Amino acid sequence: MELARSSPTPSWRATWLAEAQTHPWTSAGLALAIAVTAWLLVASLARVAAGEAEAGLRLGLLGGLAGFAATALGALPALLLRNLSSRTEDTLLGLAAGMMLAASSFSLILPGLAAGEEISGSRALGAAVVVVGLALGALLMLGLDQFTPHEHTHGGPCGAGCERIGRVWLFVFAIALHNLPEGMAIGVAFSQGDMDVGLPLASAIALQDIPEGLAVAMALKAAGLSPLRAVGIAAASGLMEPVGALLGVGLASGLALAYPIGLGLAAGAMIFVVSHEVIPETHRNGHQTPATLGLMAGFAVMMVLDTALG
Repeated sequence: MELARSSPTPSWRATWLAEAQTHPWTSAGLALAIAVTAWLLVASLARVAAGEAEAGLRLGLLGGLAGFAATALGALPALLLRNLSSRTEDTLLGLAAGMMLAASSFSLILPGLAAGEEISGSRALGAAVVVVGLALGALLMLGLDQFTPHEHTHGGPCGAGCERIGRVWLFVFAIALHNLPEGMAIGVAFSQGDMDVGLPLASAIALQDIPEGLAVAMALKAAGLSPLRAVGIAAASGLMEPVGALLGVGLASGLALAYPIGLGLAAGAMIFVVSHEVIPETHRNGHQTPATLGLMAGFAVMMVLDTALG
Protein backbone atom coordinates (compact mmCIF):
# COMPACT_ATOMS: atom_id res chain seq x y z
CA MET A 1 0.00 0.00 0.00
CA GLU A 2 1.42 3.38 -0.98
CA LEU A 3 2.08 5.75 1.90
CA ALA A 4 0.34 9.10 1.80
CA ARG A 5 2.74 11.89 1.02
CA SER A 6 2.72 14.99 3.13
CA SER A 7 1.98 18.16 1.20
CA PRO A 8 4.98 20.45 0.75
CA THR A 9 5.19 23.49 3.00
CA PRO A 10 4.13 26.59 1.03
CA SER A 11 6.76 29.23 0.37
CA TRP A 12 6.78 32.59 2.15
CA ARG A 13 5.50 34.24 -1.03
CA ALA A 14 2.65 31.75 -1.36
CA THR A 15 1.77 32.20 2.33
CA TRP A 16 1.60 35.98 2.09
CA LEU A 17 -0.33 35.88 -1.19
CA ALA A 18 -2.87 33.52 0.38
CA GLU A 19 -3.16 35.84 3.39
CA ALA A 20 -3.65 38.84 1.10
CA GLN A 21 -6.42 37.06 -0.80
CA THR A 22 -8.11 36.12 2.50
CA HIS A 23 -7.91 39.70 3.78
CA PRO A 24 -7.99 41.91 0.66
CA TRP A 25 -9.05 45.11 2.44
CA THR A 26 -6.33 44.74 5.05
CA SER A 27 -3.66 44.13 2.42
CA ALA A 28 -4.91 47.09 0.36
CA GLY A 29 -4.86 49.32 3.45
CA LEU A 30 -1.33 48.22 4.30
CA ALA A 31 -0.17 48.90 0.75
CA LEU A 32 -1.74 52.38 0.85
CA ALA A 33 -0.25 53.19 4.26
CA ILE A 34 3.22 52.00 3.19
CA ALA A 35 3.02 53.93 -0.09
CA VAL A 36 2.01 57.23 1.54
CA THR A 37 4.51 56.76 4.39
CA ALA A 38 7.29 56.00 1.91
CA TRP A 39 6.39 59.06 -0.17
CA LEU A 40 6.46 61.34 2.89
CA LEU A 41 9.70 59.74 4.05
CA VAL A 42 11.49 60.15 0.72
CA ALA A 43 10.32 63.76 0.45
CA SER A 44 11.53 64.47 3.98
CA LEU A 45 14.88 62.67 3.82
CA ALA A 46 16.13 65.21 1.28
CA ARG A 47 15.72 67.92 3.91
CA VAL A 48 17.39 65.77 6.56
CA ALA A 49 20.29 65.04 4.19
CA ALA A 50 20.69 68.75 3.52
CA GLY A 51 21.19 69.34 7.23
CA GLU A 52 18.00 71.37 7.63
CA ALA A 53 16.62 69.04 10.29
CA GLU A 54 19.85 68.48 12.22
CA ALA A 55 18.39 69.53 15.59
CA GLY A 56 15.34 67.33 15.17
CA LEU A 57 17.48 64.38 14.10
CA ARG A 58 19.77 64.72 17.10
CA LEU A 59 16.93 65.16 19.61
CA GLY A 60 14.89 62.35 18.07
CA LEU A 61 17.81 59.94 18.26
CA LEU A 62 18.50 60.90 21.88
CA GLY A 63 14.82 60.41 22.72
CA GLY A 64 14.81 56.98 21.07
CA LEU A 65 17.98 55.99 22.94
CA ALA A 66 16.33 57.08 26.20
CA GLY A 67 13.47 54.69 25.44
CA PHE A 68 15.97 51.89 24.78
CA ALA A 69 17.84 52.62 28.04
CA ALA A 70 14.57 52.64 30.01
CA THR A 71 13.53 49.29 28.50
CA ALA A 72 16.90 47.77 29.43
CA LEU A 73 16.68 49.23 32.95
CA GLY A 74 13.20 47.82 33.44
CA ALA A 75 14.29 44.37 32.26
CA LEU A 76 17.23 44.09 34.69
CA PRO A 77 15.22 43.10 37.81
CA ALA A 78 14.14 39.94 35.96
CA LEU A 79 17.64 38.60 36.69
CA LEU A 80 16.70 38.37 40.38
CA LEU A 81 12.92 38.00 40.42
CA ARG A 82 11.72 34.42 40.36
CA ASN A 83 8.29 35.27 39.05
CA LEU A 84 5.85 38.12 38.61
CA SER A 85 2.20 37.54 39.42
CA SER A 86 -0.16 37.92 36.53
CA ARG A 87 -2.08 40.54 38.53
CA THR A 88 1.06 42.67 38.92
CA GLU A 89 2.02 42.16 35.28
CA ASP A 90 -1.44 43.21 34.08
CA THR A 91 -1.38 46.28 36.32
CA LEU A 92 2.05 47.32 34.97
CA LEU A 93 0.88 46.86 31.40
CA GLY A 94 -2.27 48.87 32.19
CA LEU A 95 -0.05 51.65 33.52
CA ALA A 96 1.96 51.61 30.29
CA ALA A 97 -1.24 51.61 28.21
CA GLY A 98 -2.60 54.65 30.05
CA MET A 99 0.61 56.59 29.46
CA MET A 100 0.56 55.67 25.77
CA LEU A 101 -3.05 56.81 25.40
CA ALA A 102 -2.37 60.12 27.16
CA ALA A 103 0.81 60.66 25.14
CA SER A 104 -1.15 60.09 21.95
CA SER A 105 -3.76 62.64 23.02
CA PHE A 106 -1.72 65.43 24.62
CA SER A 107 1.67 65.14 22.90
CA LEU A 108 0.64 64.03 19.41
CA ILE A 109 -2.98 64.78 18.51
CA LEU A 110 -3.26 68.23 20.15
CA PRO A 111 0.01 69.55 18.64
CA GLY A 112 -1.04 67.98 15.34
CA LEU A 113 -4.37 69.83 15.41
CA ALA A 114 -2.59 73.11 16.19
CA ALA A 115 -0.04 72.59 13.40
CA GLY A 116 -2.72 71.53 10.92
CA GLU A 117 -4.83 74.60 11.68
CA GLU A 118 -1.81 76.90 11.34
CA ILE A 119 -0.79 75.41 7.99
CA SER A 120 -4.29 75.15 6.46
CA GLY A 121 -5.83 78.23 8.08
CA SER A 122 -8.89 76.21 9.05
CA ARG A 123 -9.73 74.17 12.15
CA ALA A 124 -11.77 71.72 10.10
CA LEU A 125 -9.04 71.19 7.50
CA GLY A 126 -6.41 70.92 10.24
CA ALA A 127 -8.47 68.25 11.97
CA ALA A 128 -8.97 66.42 8.66
CA VAL A 129 -5.20 66.33 8.10
CA VAL A 130 -4.66 64.74 11.53
CA VAL A 131 -7.49 62.25 10.88
CA VAL A 132 -5.73 61.21 7.67
CA GLY A 133 -2.61 60.57 9.72
CA LEU A 134 -4.59 58.59 12.33
CA ALA A 135 -6.07 56.41 9.59
CA LEU A 136 -2.65 55.81 8.02
CA GLY A 137 -1.18 54.82 11.39
CA ALA A 138 -4.02 52.40 12.10
CA LEU A 139 -3.81 50.90 8.60
CA LEU A 140 -0.05 50.50 8.89
CA MET A 141 -0.24 48.65 12.23
CA LEU A 142 -3.26 46.59 11.14
CA GLY A 143 -1.40 45.39 8.07
CA LEU A 144 1.83 44.70 9.96
CA ASP A 145 -0.13 42.79 12.61
CA GLN A 146 -1.84 40.71 9.95
CA PHE A 147 1.23 39.92 7.85
CA THR A 148 4.08 39.82 10.40
CA PRO A 149 4.45 36.50 12.27
CA HIS A 150 4.38 37.13 16.03
CA GLU A 151 2.99 35.82 19.31
CA HIS A 152 1.61 37.52 22.38
CA THR A 153 1.99 36.12 25.89
CA HIS A 154 -1.49 34.59 26.10
CA GLY A 155 -2.82 35.02 22.58
CA GLY A 156 -0.92 32.31 20.70
CA PRO A 157 0.92 32.68 17.39
CA CYS A 158 -0.60 34.80 14.63
CA GLY A 159 0.40 36.46 11.39
CA ALA A 160 1.37 35.01 8.03
CA GLY A 161 3.96 32.24 8.23
CA CYS A 162 3.96 32.06 12.05
CA GLU A 163 4.23 28.26 11.92
CA ARG A 164 7.71 28.56 10.40
CA ILE A 165 9.27 30.53 13.25
CA GLY A 166 10.28 29.51 16.76
CA ARG A 167 8.32 30.82 19.72
CA VAL A 168 11.11 33.05 21.01
CA TRP A 169 11.38 34.87 17.67
CA LEU A 170 7.60 35.23 17.55
CA PHE A 171 7.81 37.03 20.90
CA VAL A 172 10.64 39.21 19.58
CA PHE A 173 8.59 40.23 16.52
CA ALA A 174 5.61 41.02 18.76
CA ILE A 175 7.78 43.31 20.91
CA ALA A 176 9.19 44.96 17.79
CA LEU A 177 5.67 45.70 16.51
CA HIS A 178 4.89 47.24 19.90
CA ASN A 179 8.04 49.40 20.18
CA LEU A 180 8.17 50.68 16.60
CA PRO A 181 5.25 53.17 16.89
CA GLU A 182 6.65 54.45 20.20
CA GLY A 183 9.95 55.25 18.51
CA MET A 184 8.16 56.84 15.56
CA ALA A 185 6.16 59.01 17.97
CA ILE A 186 9.37 60.26 19.62
CA GLY A 187 10.95 61.03 16.24
CA VAL A 188 7.90 62.87 14.91
CA ALA A 189 7.52 64.88 18.13
CA PHE A 190 11.16 66.05 17.95
CA SER A 191 11.27 66.47 14.16
CA GLN A 192 10.79 70.26 14.36
CA GLY A 193 13.27 70.61 17.22
CA ASP A 194 10.39 71.61 19.54
CA MET A 195 11.20 70.57 23.12
CA ASP A 196 7.69 71.53 24.32
CA VAL A 197 6.26 68.76 22.13
CA GLY A 198 9.07 66.21 22.24
CA LEU A 199 10.20 66.28 25.87
CA PRO A 200 6.89 65.33 27.57
CA LEU A 201 6.29 62.55 25.04
CA ALA A 202 9.82 61.12 25.27
CA SER A 203 9.67 61.28 29.08
CA ALA A 204 6.33 59.47 29.18
CA ILE A 205 7.41 56.75 26.77
CA ALA A 206 10.67 56.22 28.65
CA LEU A 207 8.79 55.95 31.97
CA GLN A 208 6.29 53.42 30.62
CA ASP A 209 9.13 51.45 29.03
CA ILE A 210 10.44 50.55 32.51
CA PRO A 211 7.47 48.40 33.66
CA GLU A 212 7.01 47.23 30.08
CA GLY A 213 10.62 46.00 29.90
CA LEU A 214 10.15 44.06 33.13
CA ALA A 215 6.89 42.49 31.93
CA VAL A 216 8.50 41.43 28.64
CA ALA A 217 11.55 39.92 30.36
CA MET A 218 9.37 37.96 32.80
CA ALA A 219 7.18 36.71 29.94
CA LEU A 220 10.28 35.48 28.10
CA LYS A 221 11.45 33.71 31.26
CA ALA A 222 8.04 32.06 31.56
CA ALA A 223 8.45 30.90 27.94
CA GLY A 224 11.53 28.91 28.99
CA LEU A 225 14.45 31.27 28.41
CA SER A 226 17.26 31.65 30.93
CA PRO A 227 17.10 34.85 33.01
CA LEU A 228 20.18 36.32 31.29
CA ARG A 229 18.87 35.58 27.80
CA ALA A 230 15.38 36.85 28.64
CA VAL A 231 16.78 40.15 29.95
CA GLY A 232 19.10 40.47 26.94
CA ILE A 233 16.30 39.98 24.41
CA ALA A 234 13.93 42.29 26.32
CA ALA A 235 16.62 44.99 26.45
CA ALA A 236 17.51 44.51 22.77
CA SER A 237 13.85 44.96 21.85
CA GLY A 238 14.22 48.57 22.96
CA LEU A 239 16.55 49.17 19.99
CA MET A 240 13.42 49.46 17.86
CA GLU A 241 12.77 52.82 19.53
CA PRO A 242 15.84 54.70 18.20
CA VAL A 243 15.23 53.02 14.82
CA GLY A 244 11.60 54.16 14.89
CA ALA A 245 12.68 57.61 16.05
CA LEU A 246 14.93 58.05 13.02
CA LEU A 247 12.03 56.96 10.82
CA GLY A 248 9.72 59.43 12.56
CA VAL A 249 12.15 62.33 12.13
CA GLY A 250 12.51 61.54 8.45
CA LEU A 251 8.76 61.15 8.07
CA ALA A 252 7.82 64.56 9.45
CA SER A 253 10.81 66.80 8.64
CA GLY A 254 10.08 67.80 5.06
CA LEU A 255 6.74 68.89 3.64
CA ALA A 256 4.77 71.29 5.81
CA LEU A 257 1.75 68.97 5.97
CA ALA A 258 4.00 66.02 6.76
CA TYR A 259 4.34 67.24 10.36
CA PRO A 260 0.64 67.12 11.40
CA ILE A 261 0.14 63.98 9.29
CA GLY A 262 3.16 62.38 10.98
CA LEU A 263 1.86 63.30 14.44
CA GLY A 264 -1.51 61.75 13.57
CA LEU A 265 0.15 58.66 12.09
CA ALA A 266 2.22 58.06 15.24
CA ALA A 267 -0.85 58.61 17.43
CA GLY A 268 -2.95 56.23 15.32
CA ALA A 269 -0.26 53.54 15.50
CA MET A 270 0.05 53.86 19.29
CA ILE A 271 -3.70 53.87 19.91
CA PHE A 272 -4.04 50.80 17.68
CA VAL A 273 -1.38 48.93 19.68
CA VAL A 274 -3.02 49.85 22.99
CA SER A 275 -6.52 48.81 21.92
CA HIS A 276 -5.55 45.81 19.80
CA GLU A 277 -2.84 44.28 21.97
CA VAL A 278 -2.13 45.79 25.38
CA ILE A 279 -5.63 46.17 26.83
CA PRO A 280 -6.83 42.70 25.68
CA GLU A 281 -3.60 41.24 27.13
CA THR A 282 -4.33 42.79 30.54
CA HIS A 283 -7.89 41.41 30.59
CA ARG A 284 -7.16 37.78 29.74
CA ASN A 285 -6.53 36.68 33.33
CA GLY A 286 -9.56 38.26 35.01
CA HIS A 287 -7.64 41.27 36.35
CA GLN A 288 -9.68 43.92 34.56
CA THR A 289 -10.06 46.14 37.64
CA PRO A 290 -6.37 46.51 38.62
CA ALA A 291 -5.44 46.81 34.94
CA THR A 292 -8.01 49.58 34.43
CA LEU A 293 -6.89 51.39 37.57
CA GLY A 294 -3.32 51.12 36.31
CA LEU A 295 -4.40 52.57 32.96
CA MET A 296 -6.10 55.52 34.66
CA ALA A 297 -3.05 56.13 36.86
CA GLY A 298 -0.78 56.06 33.81
CA PHE A 299 -3.06 58.48 31.97
CA ALA A 300 -3.01 60.86 34.96
CA VAL A 301 0.80 60.69 35.28
CA MET A 302 1.24 61.52 31.60
CA MET A 303 -1.27 64.38 31.83
CA VAL A 304 0.73 65.89 34.71
CA LEU A 305 4.00 65.38 32.82
CA ASP A 306 2.60 67.10 29.75
CA THR A 307 1.41 70.04 31.87
CA ALA A 308 4.70 70.33 33.78
CA LEU A 309 7.09 69.84 30.85
CA GLY A 310 5.05 71.03 27.87
